[in-house]
Amino acid sequence: MRFRVVLAFFLITAAASPADETAVAARYKDTAGRLIGAAMKDDAGLARLEYLCYRIGNRLSGSEALNRAIEWSAAQMEQAGLENVQKIPVKVPHWVRGAESAEMLEPLRKKIFMLGLGGSPATPQSGIEADVVAVSDFDELAKLGRAGVEGRIVLFDAPFVSYGKTVAYRSDGPVRAQELGAVAALVRSITPRSLRDPHTGQTGSGVKIPAAAVSVEDAMWMHALLRSGQRVRVRLNMDAHFEPEADSADVVGEIPGSTLKNEVVVIGGHIDSWDVGMGAHDDGGGVMAALEAAALIRKLGLHPRRTIRVVFWTNEENGGRGGKAYREWASRQDAHHAAAIEMDGGAEKPIGFDLSIMPRRPRGAPDIVHGSFNPWQAGMSARATAIAKLLAPIQADQLLPGNGEADIEPLMAEGVPGFGLRTVMTHYFDYHHTEADTFDKIAPEDFKQCVAAMAVMSYVLADWP
Repeated sequence: MRFRVVLAFFLITAAASPADETAVAARYKDTAGRLIGAAMKDDAGLARLEYLCYRIGNRLSGSEALNRAIEWSAAQMEQAGLENVQKIPVKVPHWVRGAESAEMLEPLRKKIFMLGLGGSPATPQSGIEADVVAVSDFDELAKLGRAGVEGRIVLFDAPFVSYGKTVAYRSDGPVRAQELGAVAALVRSITPRSLRDPHTGQTGSGVKIPAAAVSVEDAMWMHALLRSGQRVRVRLNMDAHFEPEADSADVVGEIPGSTLKNEVVVIGGHIDSWDVGMGAHDDGGGVMAALEAAALIRKLGLHPRRTIRVVFWTNEENGGRGGKAYREWASRQDAHHAAAIEMDGGAEKPIGFDLSIMPRRPRGAPDIVHGSFNPWQAGMSARATAIAKLLAPIQADQLLPGNGEADIEPLMAEGVPGFGLRTVMTHYFDYHHTEADTFDKIAPEDFKQCVAAMAVMSYVLADWP
């Protein structure tokens, strides 16, 4: 992971040459302007996103709602004029939340705002009633040891530092607690701000004790009581369980390339969401922006040399099977990927893209020799920097180092350059995995700028000679 970041940073910070920038600007400035202008006037993408949110709603893997979203998405791709629309079958886990609740019994009798973590098992039918111990980090948990944890509910009250760092308490915390004999785990929601709304998400594999997210306020409240010497006792009830694996699908549609049909620029997001809210920012905005970007390219009569393939991946939230299934399906096609672009960071105002180029070479690219970077990699980074500058009219012209997004990681492992749309993310983690991730949180102008950024980057990557 660290090598990927360093590699991408080295390549990206080596600025594009004036010749690259001049060539890209001369060839594509007018076209980029047309795409941006069309995106800012377009309402079709917003209308599709509104339908997805208001008429279908949240879409957890295995749910009937996800099945409806997949069928509807295929129809929308055809309506937008994409060709070769198809559904790639994927078997997905089917976790069901069921009824759930948490209540403080001592020193006060109060409701605790909670959401079970994805993959959590149920409590016994009568629930679990136990004393709570609180820790701020894993070092404190280790110091408590089995003697301080066994038979208790462990509360992880870790303040938000960044999603990448703090999410470890959701993914790893419950397993670490159970190893020390805890009967359940509560995790402070992974968010910098809260209005007493819990944030769900997948916990780690191998969890055998009930695990739930609690609101930031409730985590701080319980921890403060414990610090003051109060006994905190909680009752937890959860009916969560797994059903047999379910049938699902990735949805695929294309703008076939005019001369290089077997070279593919893939663009998309994930169609599934958690079972709360409407999945508007995560990731309804991503899939609908990708589809509308392709729709506008067609509407303007543009014919890129390479194929632009729109993909709605399934099961990103609690398994990542859609990304893996797509890579396996694509490996059987007579084509290879020139680039992969995913939008999965919310539909707030875009600032640009990040780019990650892993050291493994794509098909046909020269080998890396003695730790140097092959010309293909260096050329891609320089050209991407120049393409990003075409987005200056909407202040989305940054190219940043990154790790890509989850659904395109399987492609990136094969050497495909991975782009992730980046936004200001001012409020993304306020809504992330909560009941508040609803369509009203989408700012129309921001969403349209995301469409514009996805359209320009995908088209120019697909058309560059």
